[in-house]
Amino acid sequence: MRYATLLSAVLMTATLAATAAADGFTLDSPDLVDGKLPAAFTLSESYGFGCAGRNLSPALTWRNPPEGTRSFVLMIHDEDAPTGIGWMHWVVANIPVAAESLPRGVSGDAARLPAGALETRSDLGVPGYMGPCPPDGQIHDYVFTLTALKVDKLPVDANATPALVGFMAKANSLGEARFRVTQGR
Repeated sequence: MRYATLLSAVLMTATLAATAAADGFTLDSPDLVDGKLPAAFTLSESYGFGCAGRNLSPALTWRNPPEGTRSFVLMIHDEDAPTGIGWMHWVVANIPVAAESLPRGVSGDAARLPAGALETRSDLGVPGYMGPCPPDGQIHDYVFTLTALKVDKLPVDANATPALVGFMAKANSLGEARFRVTQGR
């Protein structure tokens, strides 16, 4: 019983420290229009889910990472996907601390990613951005999260699953910046 209480106290302290460290840490996208992503950023027809966008990854910017940040991980998660656990739409690991943004359309173009950054698998099973495409008549919430890490890089490659990258990011987190996009079709 004492061990469980001590463990709870340690975890709560770590969570509060990460939250406090992240005060002022922000993530944003200049591509949002009225809180939504325009059609160009939605999934393209070639994926077969019924959307007709261009699957263009949006530009992202961030400011004021927590002190001690050495790298970042970006994840986009659809909380409402009909899987029981949601759907990971994009994972970019090992973004260097000097980076303050990702340019529009960077997914799939390793030369345009910040040096050392790496796209890993989405829930589609391949690396790269998968734009929003909720089922017809539905509205889904897409959470964009940038995690500030206390390590220079995670020991992952392009085949890493979103769950593995997320686990390692949480284990090395100094704080998170996030925003939510509510997208319908």
